[in-house]
Amino acid sequence: MDVLLRPVVPMPEVVLQTLDIPVQNPFEIRKENFPNEITFYGPGLKPHKTSEFSGSLKEFVSISVTGNNCALNCEHCNTKMLDDMLDLPSFDGSLFDMAKNLQKNGAKGVLISGGSNIRNQVPLLHHIEDMKRIRKDLGMVIRIHPGLPDEETCEALADVDIDGVMLDIIGDQETITDVYHLDATPSDYEAVLERLGRHGIPAIPHIILGHYFGKMNGEWAALDIIKKFPLKSLVLVILLPLTGTGMEGVVPPSLKEIGDFFGTTRKSFPTTPILLGCARPLGAIKIKIDRMAINAGLNGIAFPSEGIVGYAGDKGLKPSFINACCGVTW
Repeated sequence: MDVLLRPVVPMPEVVLQTLDIPVQNPFEIRKENFPNEITFYGPGLKPHKTSEFSGSLKEFVSISVTGNNCALNCEHCNTKMLDDMLDLPSFDGSLFDMAKNLQKNGAKGVLISGGSNIRNQVPLLHHIEDMKRIRKDLGMVIRIHPGLPDEETCEALADVDIDGVMLDIIGDQETITDVYHLDATPSDYEAVLERLGRHGIPAIPHIILGHYFGKMNGEWAALDIIKKFPLKSLVLVILLPLTGTGMEGVVPPSLKEIGDFFGTTRKSFPTTPILLGCARPLGAIKIKIDRMAINAGLNGIAFPSEGIVGYAGDKGLKPSFINACCGVTW
Protein backbone atom coordinates (compact mmCIF):
# COMPACT_ATOMS: atom_id res chain seq x y z
CA MET A 1 0.00 0.00 0.00
CA ASP A 2 2.90 2.36 0.69
CA VAL A 3 3.81 2.41 -2.96
CA LEU A 4 0.47 4.07 -3.76
CA LEU A 5 1.34 6.98 -1.51
CA ARG A 6 4.62 7.79 -3.19
CA PRO A 7 4.68 11.15 -4.94
CA VAL A 8 4.74 11.13 -8.71
CA VAL A 9 8.20 12.06 -9.94
CA PRO A 10 7.94 14.53 -12.83
CA MET A 11 9.62 13.62 -16.11
CA PRO A 12 12.81 15.53 -16.81
CA GLU A 13 12.20 18.74 -18.70
CA VAL A 14 14.26 17.62 -21.69
CA VAL A 15 12.02 14.58 -22.15
CA LEU A 16 8.88 16.70 -22.02
CA GLN A 17 10.31 19.00 -24.68
CA THR A 18 11.12 16.06 -26.91
CA LEU A 19 7.58 14.73 -26.64
CA ASP A 20 6.22 18.12 -27.70
CA ILE A 21 8.06 17.97 -31.04
CA PRO A 22 5.89 16.36 -33.74
CA VAL A 23 7.44 13.67 -35.87
CA GLN A 24 7.97 15.09 -39.36
CA ASN A 25 6.78 12.47 -41.80
CA PRO A 26 7.58 13.55 -45.39
CA PHE A 27 4.35 12.12 -46.77
CA GLU A 28 2.33 14.02 -44.15
CA ILE A 29 4.17 17.21 -45.12
CA ARG A 30 3.08 16.59 -48.69
CA LYS A 31 -0.54 16.05 -47.65
CA GLU A 32 -0.53 19.33 -45.73
CA ASN A 33 0.67 21.35 -48.72
CA PHE A 34 -0.64 19.63 -51.86
CA PRO A 35 -3.81 17.97 -53.14
CA ASN A 36 -3.89 14.16 -53.06
CA GLU A 37 -2.73 13.93 -56.66
CA ILE A 38 0.37 12.62 -58.41
CA THR A 39 1.51 13.01 -62.01
CA PHE A 40 3.36 10.42 -64.05
CA TYR A 41 5.44 11.68 -66.97
CA GLY A 42 6.56 10.15 -70.27
CA PRO A 43 9.18 12.61 -71.54
CA GLY A 44 9.42 11.03 -74.98
CA LEU A 45 13.16 10.40 -74.90
CA LYS A 46 12.62 6.67 -75.29
CA PRO A 47 9.75 4.18 -75.51
CA HIS A 48 8.17 3.50 -72.13
CA LYS A 49 5.33 1.15 -71.38
CA THR A 50 3.95 -0.66 -68.34
CA SER A 51 0.57 -2.26 -67.74
CA GLU A 52 -0.50 1.06 -66.17
CA PHE A 53 1.03 3.72 -68.42
CA SER A 54 2.06 3.85 -72.07
CA GLY A 55 4.09 6.91 -73.00
CA SER A 56 4.06 8.67 -76.35
CA LEU A 57 7.17 9.69 -78.31
CA LYS A 58 5.29 12.33 -80.31
CA GLU A 59 3.85 14.85 -77.86
CA PHE A 60 7.10 16.17 -76.39
CA VAL A 61 10.32 15.90 -78.39
CA SER A 62 13.92 16.60 -77.39
CA ILE A 63 16.13 18.50 -79.84
CA SER A 64 19.90 18.88 -79.73
CA VAL A 65 21.12 22.08 -81.38
CA THR A 66 24.63 20.56 -81.58
CA GLY A 67 23.82 17.03 -82.68
CA ASN A 68 25.93 14.67 -80.61
CA ASN A 69 28.83 17.11 -80.28
CA CYS A 70 29.91 18.30 -76.81
CA ALA A 71 33.23 19.77 -75.69
CA LEU A 72 33.04 18.41 -72.13
CA ASN A 73 32.64 14.63 -72.58
CA CYS A 74 31.50 14.32 -68.95
CA GLU A 75 32.26 11.05 -67.18
CA HIS A 76 28.58 10.21 -66.61
CA CYS A 77 27.44 11.01 -70.16
CA ASN A 78 30.24 11.13 -72.76
CA THR A 79 27.61 12.53 -75.21
CA LYS A 80 25.44 9.38 -74.86
CA MET A 81 22.46 11.43 -73.62
CA LEU A 82 22.47 13.37 -76.89
CA ASP A 83 21.94 10.22 -78.97
CA ASP A 84 18.21 10.05 -78.18
CA MET A 85 17.58 13.66 -79.26
CA LEU A 86 16.73 14.93 -82.73
CA ASP A 87 19.84 16.20 -84.49
CA LEU A 88 19.16 19.78 -85.58
CA PRO A 89 22.44 20.30 -87.53
CA SER A 90 21.57 17.38 -89.82
CA PHE A 91 18.04 18.72 -90.42
CA ASP A 92 17.39 20.65 -93.61
CA GLY A 93 15.91 23.73 -92.01
CA SER A 94 15.77 25.92 -88.93
CA LEU A 95 14.73 25.12 -85.39
CA PHE A 96 11.35 26.67 -86.17
CA ASP A 97 10.98 24.48 -89.26
CA MET A 98 11.75 21.38 -87.21
CA ALA A 99 9.24 22.36 -84.51
CA LYS A 100 6.58 23.06 -87.15
CA ASN A 101 7.10 19.60 -88.66
CA LEU A 102 6.92 18.03 -85.21
CA GLN A 103 3.67 19.84 -84.46
CA LYS A 104 2.13 18.45 -87.66
CA ASN A 105 2.93 15.00 -86.29
CA GLY A 106 1.28 15.68 -82.93
CA ALA A 107 3.95 17.44 -80.86
CA LYS A 108 2.77 19.89 -78.22
CA GLY A 109 6.17 20.85 -76.85
CA VAL A 110 9.93 20.58 -77.24
CA LEU A 111 13.00 20.35 -75.07
CA ILE A 112 15.80 22.38 -76.62
CA SER A 113 19.16 21.09 -75.48
CA GLY A 114 22.55 20.16 -76.85
CA GLY A 115 26.20 19.70 -76.06
CA SER A 116 28.18 22.36 -74.24
CA ASN A 117 31.28 24.38 -74.98
CA ILE A 118 34.21 24.29 -72.55
CA ARG A 119 32.33 26.72 -70.26
CA ASN A 120 29.32 24.39 -70.08
CA GLN A 121 27.17 26.67 -72.22
CA VAL A 122 24.81 25.25 -74.84
CA PRO A 123 24.90 27.57 -77.91
CA LEU A 124 21.34 28.89 -77.89
CA LEU A 125 21.60 32.54 -78.90
CA HIS A 126 21.51 31.76 -82.63
CA HIS A 127 18.10 30.12 -82.10
CA ILE A 128 16.34 32.73 -79.96
CA GLU A 129 14.22 34.19 -82.77
CA ASP A 130 13.12 30.69 -83.78
CA MET A 131 12.13 29.98 -80.18
CA LYS A 132 10.03 33.14 -80.11
CA ARG A 133 8.22 32.01 -83.26
CA ILE A 134 7.69 28.53 -81.84
CA ARG A 135 5.94 30.10 -78.85
CA LYS A 136 4.04 32.83 -80.70
CA ASP A 137 3.14 31.17 -83.99
CA LEU A 138 2.88 27.53 -82.93
CA GLY A 139 1.91 27.91 -79.26
CA MET A 140 4.19 25.04 -78.28
CA VAL A 141 5.65 24.53 -74.82
CA ILE A 142 9.42 25.08 -74.68
CA ARG A 143 11.78 23.71 -72.07
CA ILE A 144 15.46 24.65 -72.20
CA HIS A 145 18.53 22.75 -71.03
CA PRO A 146 21.21 25.46 -71.33
CA GLY A 147 24.09 24.25 -69.14
CA LEU A 148 25.38 27.36 -67.35
CA PRO A 149 23.86 30.24 -69.34
CA ASP A 150 25.60 33.60 -69.21
CA GLU A 151 23.96 36.99 -68.74
CA GLU A 152 23.36 37.53 -72.47
CA THR A 153 21.68 34.14 -72.87
CA CYS A 154 19.45 34.63 -69.83
CA GLU A 155 18.41 38.06 -71.03
CA ALA A 156 17.51 36.61 -74.43
CA LEU A 157 15.63 33.63 -72.97
CA ALA A 158 13.54 35.99 -70.84
CA ASP A 159 11.88 37.26 -74.02
CA VAL A 160 10.95 33.78 -75.27
CA ASP A 161 8.30 32.96 -72.65
CA ILE A 162 9.74 29.50 -72.02
CA ASP A 163 8.15 26.97 -69.67
CA GLY A 164 11.35 26.56 -67.69
CA VAL A 165 15.10 26.11 -67.62
CA MET A 166 16.43 22.75 -66.45
CA LEU A 167 19.97 22.66 -65.08
CA ASP A 168 22.05 20.43 -62.85
CA ILE A 169 23.09 22.10 -59.60
CA ILE A 170 26.39 20.78 -58.26
CA GLY A 171 27.56 21.57 -54.75
CA ASP A 172 30.85 19.65 -54.87
CA GLN A 173 34.07 20.92 -56.43
CA GLU A 174 35.42 17.42 -57.12
CA THR A 175 32.32 16.58 -59.13
CA ILE A 176 32.65 19.74 -61.20
CA THR A 177 36.34 19.08 -61.89
CA ASP A 178 36.53 15.30 -62.18
CA VAL A 179 33.11 14.49 -63.67
CA TYR A 180 32.36 17.56 -65.80
CA HIS A 181 35.99 18.45 -66.61
CA LEU A 182 34.89 22.00 -66.04
CA ASP A 183 36.76 25.08 -64.82
CA ALA A 184 34.00 26.27 -62.50
CA THR A 185 32.97 26.25 -58.84
CA PRO A 186 29.69 25.69 -56.97
CA SER A 187 29.32 29.46 -56.81
CA ASP A 188 28.94 29.51 -60.61
CA TYR A 189 25.84 27.33 -60.29
CA GLU A 190 24.49 29.63 -57.60
CA ALA A 191 25.14 32.61 -59.89
CA VAL A 192 23.06 31.02 -62.66
CA LEU A 193 20.07 30.56 -60.35
CA GLU A 194 20.41 34.21 -59.33
CA ARG A 195 20.55 35.21 -62.99
CA LEU A 196 17.46 33.21 -63.91
CA GLY A 197 15.52 34.64 -60.98
CA ARG A 198 16.51 38.19 -61.81
CA HIS A 199 15.25 37.75 -65.39
CA GLY A 200 12.03 36.06 -64.26
CA ILE A 201 12.85 32.74 -65.95
CA PRO A 202 11.27 29.68 -64.28
CA ALA A 203 14.07 27.58 -62.75
CA ILE A 204 13.86 23.79 -62.57
CA PRO A 205 17.07 22.68 -60.85
CA HIS A 206 18.11 19.03 -60.96
CA ILE A 207 20.21 17.21 -58.36
CA ILE A 208 21.95 14.00 -59.42
CA LEU A 209 22.30 11.58 -56.50
CA GLY A 210 25.61 9.73 -56.63
CA HIS A 211 27.03 12.12 -59.20
CA TYR A 212 30.61 11.59 -58.06
CA PHE A 213 31.16 8.04 -59.30
CA GLY A 214 28.25 6.76 -57.22
CA LYS A 215 29.16 8.65 -54.06
CA MET A 216 26.97 11.25 -52.36
CA ASN A 217 29.39 14.18 -52.19
CA GLY A 218 27.75 17.53 -52.83
CA GLU A 219 24.05 16.76 -52.92
CA TRP A 220 23.26 18.41 -49.56
CA ALA A 221 25.33 21.46 -50.52
CA ALA A 222 23.28 21.65 -53.72
CA LEU A 223 20.11 21.75 -51.63
CA ASP A 224 21.55 24.64 -49.63
CA ILE A 225 22.29 26.53 -52.85
CA ILE A 226 18.82 25.94 -54.27
CA LYS A 227 17.08 27.06 -51.05
CA LYS A 228 18.17 30.63 -51.72
CA PHE A 229 16.17 31.07 -54.90
CA PRO A 230 12.58 30.83 -56.22
CA LEU A 231 11.85 27.58 -58.05
CA LYS A 232 9.19 26.30 -60.40
CA SER A 233 9.95 22.76 -59.26
CA LEU A 234 12.86 20.59 -58.15
CA VAL A 235 13.86 17.37 -59.90
CA LEU A 236 15.84 14.54 -58.32
CA VAL A 237 17.60 11.97 -60.49
CA ILE A 238 19.98 9.16 -59.63
CA LEU A 239 23.17 8.17 -61.38
CA LEU A 240 22.43 5.69 -64.14
CA PRO A 241 25.74 4.08 -65.18
CA LEU A 242 25.80 4.13 -69.00
CA THR A 243 27.80 1.83 -71.23
CA GLY A 244 30.65 3.66 -72.92
CA THR A 245 31.07 6.28 -70.20
CA GLY A 246 33.49 6.74 -67.32
CA MET A 247 30.69 5.69 -64.97
CA GLU A 248 30.14 2.29 -66.61
CA GLY A 249 30.15 -0.29 -63.83
CA VAL A 250 29.87 2.29 -61.04
CA VAL A 251 27.55 1.31 -58.17
CA PRO A 252 24.89 3.98 -57.49
CA PRO A 253 24.07 5.14 -53.93
CA SER A 254 22.37 2.70 -51.58
CA LEU A 255 18.61 2.61 -51.19
CA LYS A 256 18.98 4.03 -47.69
CA GLU A 257 21.00 6.98 -48.96
CA ILE A 258 18.46 7.62 -51.69
CA GLY A 259 15.46 7.33 -49.38
CA ASP A 260 17.03 9.57 -46.74
CA PHE A 261 17.77 12.23 -49.36
CA PHE A 262 14.23 12.08 -50.70
CA GLY A 263 12.90 12.69 -47.20
CA THR A 264 15.39 15.47 -46.48
CA THR A 265 14.44 17.21 -49.70
CA ARG A 266 10.72 17.15 -48.92
CA LYS A 267 11.37 18.53 -45.42
CA SER A 268 13.63 21.24 -46.88
CA PHE A 269 11.06 22.23 -49.54
CA PRO A 270 7.63 21.57 -48.00
CA THR A 271 5.69 23.64 -50.56
CA THR A 272 7.79 23.08 -53.70
CA PRO A 273 6.79 20.45 -56.27
CA ILE A 274 9.49 17.76 -56.13
CA LEU A 275 9.72 15.25 -58.94
CA LEU A 276 11.64 12.05 -59.63
CA GLY A 277 13.19 12.51 -63.05
CA CYS A 278 14.07 10.18 -65.92
CA ALA A 279 17.47 8.90 -64.88
CA ARG A 280 17.76 6.21 -62.22
CA PRO A 281 18.95 2.60 -62.01
CA LEU A 282 16.84 0.04 -63.84
CA GLY A 283 15.41 -3.32 -62.82
CA ALA A 284 13.96 -4.32 -59.45
CA ILE A 285 15.75 -1.48 -57.66
CA LYS A 286 13.82 1.02 -59.76
CA ILE A 287 10.53 -0.19 -58.26
CA LYS A 288 11.94 0.28 -54.75
CA ILE A 289 13.20 3.76 -55.60
CA ASP A 290 9.82 4.77 -57.04
CA ARG A 291 8.03 3.53 -53.94
CA MET A 292 10.41 5.51 -51.73
CA ALA A 293 9.70 8.60 -53.82
CA ILE A 294 5.98 8.24 -53.16
CA ASN A 295 6.54 7.53 -49.47
CA ALA A 296 8.71 10.65 -49.23
CA GLY A 297 5.93 12.80 -50.62
CA LEU A 298 7.28 13.55 -54.09
CA ASN A 299 4.74 15.02 -56.49
CA GLY A 300 5.51 13.19 -59.71
CA ILE A 301 7.58 10.47 -61.35
CA ALA A 302 8.95 10.21 -64.89
CA PHE A 303 8.96 6.78 -66.55
CA PRO A 304 7.15 5.09 -63.62
CA SER A 305 8.01 1.45 -63.02
CA GLU A 306 5.54 -1.43 -63.09
CA GLY A 307 2.93 -1.26 -60.32
CA ILE A 308 3.78 2.26 -59.14
CA VAL A 309 0.54 3.85 -60.32
CA GLY A 310 -1.36 1.32 -58.24
CA TYR A 311 0.97 1.85 -55.29
CA ALA A 312 0.28 5.59 -55.41
CA GLY A 313 -3.44 4.86 -55.49
CA ASP A 314 -3.10 2.72 -52.38
CA LYS A 315 -1.56 5.77 -50.69
CA GLY A 316 -4.65 7.80 -51.54
CA LEU A 317 -3.16 9.64 -54.53
CA LYS A 318 -5.15 10.22 -57.72
CA PRO A 319 -2.92 9.73 -60.80
CA SER A 320 -2.71 11.83 -63.93
CA PHE A 321 -0.49 11.27 -66.97
CA ILE A 322 1.43 13.68 -69.18
CA ASN A 323 3.68 12.81 -72.12
CA ALA A 324 6.33 15.43 -71.44
CA CYS A 325 9.23 16.36 -69.17
CA CYS A 326 8.69 16.54 -65.41
CA GLY A 327 6.39 19.36 -64.39
CA VAL A 328 5.14 20.26 -67.88
CA THR A 329 1.42 20.91 -68.17
CA TRP A 330 -0.40 21.47 -71.43
